[in-house]
Amino acid sequence: MIRPYFLLFISLFVSSGIHAKANADRPKLVVGIVVDQMRWDYLYYYYNEYREDGLKRLMNEGFSCENTMISYMPTITAVGHASLYTGTVPSVHGIAGNDFTINGDFVTSVTDTTVTAVGAESPDKRTGQCSPHNMLSGTIGDALKIATDFKSKVYGVALKDRAAILPAGHGADGAFWWDNKSGHFITSTYYMDKLPLWADAFNKRNKQKPETEVMCSPLGVTLTFKMASEILSQEHLGSDNITDLLAISISSTDIVGHTYGTRGKENHDVYMQLDKELGQFLTKLDQKVGRGNYLLFLTADHGAIHNPNMSLKHKIPSSGWDVSATKESLEEGLKAKFGVEGKYIRSIGDLRIYLDREFIEKNGLDFCAVKQEAVRLLREDTQFLYVVDYENIENQSIPKLIRERLINGYHRGRSGDIAVCLRANMMHGKADADYKGTTHGTWSPDDSHIPLLFMGWHVNEGSTDTYTENIDMAATVCAMLHIQMPNGNLGKPIQEVYRK
Repeated sequence: MIRPYFLLFISLFVSSGIHAKANADRPKLVVGIVVDQMRWDYLYYYYNEYREDGLKRLMNEGFSCENTMISYMPTITAVGHASLYTGTVPSVHGIAGNDFTINGDFVTSVTDTTVTAVGAESPDKRTGQCSPHNMLSGTIGDALKIATDFKSKVYGVALKDRAAILPAGHGADGAFWWDNKSGHFITSTYYMDKLPLWADAFNKRNKQKPETEVMCSPLGVTLTFKMASEILSQEHLGSDNITDLLAISISSTDIVGHTYGTRGKENHDVYMQLDKELGQFLTKLDQKVGRGNYLLFLTADHGAIHNPNMSLKHKIPSSGWDVSATKESLEEGLKAKFGVEGKYIRSIGDLRIYLDREFIEKNGLDFCAVKQEAVRLLREDTQFLYVVDYENIENQSIPKLIRERLINGYHRGRSGDIAVCLRANMMHGKADADYKGTTHGTWSPDDSHIPLLFMGWHVNEGSTDTYTENIDMAATVCAMLHIQMPNGNLGKPIQEVYRK
């Protein structure tokens, strides 16, 4: 006969297990902030001008990983956002660039022809036909959804579509991005059939005239944080004991950098606005969610090189890669070798060369022979440190770190055929005498060294100079939440960040 006290013991054991599951030690809210094109050294370049409640607060109250590097190339926006939240690299998650090929056709990172725009007044395909379906692995938000039986709420917001969509993940409740033609935020039918009433009201209050330059101004920073605050309030994120996630990306910093460079009034002003808006947003989190009840991280998708003309003015060697000139020279060289007029090169972008397979096959040429000749011709150009056949990287003499980044960044069928590595002092793009902007994409620390700060729930105060990688962020957050890491994760938890 089973004794009554034994039944009581079993009952208490089972109920305590259920209770433990229901009360897993987690914050009420996770907030991720990606500052597009934020170099790591901006933390210190503008430090004396930052407010106490903004970036300085993150640095003083939180934990800074001072030596965080991007573990692949090319170092560009879509790849950065996908890699941060999946904890893995393009060879796994499949977001090979801002644009790349799928089944031979060029697409954007978030192209999805099965969905349409929601909220756009004059929608076009690029603006509204967007979803995360090109991303082949899950995100922090997807892992959080599964861990809470899909009770967690997950949202993404940014001016750029890819910067809102990819971090939010496949299972997100919503992602909102800016439509310049409409002058407000939109989404797609992947998430919902119509905008929530609160989003319609927000858009009416904050509507801009069509084609207003929001992206390349501090106004874009303000609108993004205002929309993030509206999502926080209207969707009641962090209002109960089930952890939610809000992924925010600040896009204006990237557009300002591309236009005006890493120095000057415009760059200064957009980072001052970022600091101001961040401080106000942190105060709102303190009020709405409670100080110590949320976990926040701030990082970047990539950095940027200093403008070559500025560097040259101060006798620092620098230059820009004229992609059009390389394409023209390469076409001439291949025509001379194989004796066939036509288009051998389909596209050059993101430091990658896509050969025109259809043309090569149509003219009865050997694809491998064409590729080998293209590599040979490119290696004669001294502006390239290395030129690699993607399918034969392991057999080429390249420093280990650069080789690993090339391998990590290559996704067969999406990444093209040949990669080039520029010299450390070169920019990806032509730099005319009057050029004052910047760009990114290379393996160099200018493009690959990014900030990574954590603050809030269970975060230690301090910093580390230990080498960490951008993909370690997802593993760190998931370890802190006691949930499984994303299904394609390659990163490792940064244990110095948090209290166990």
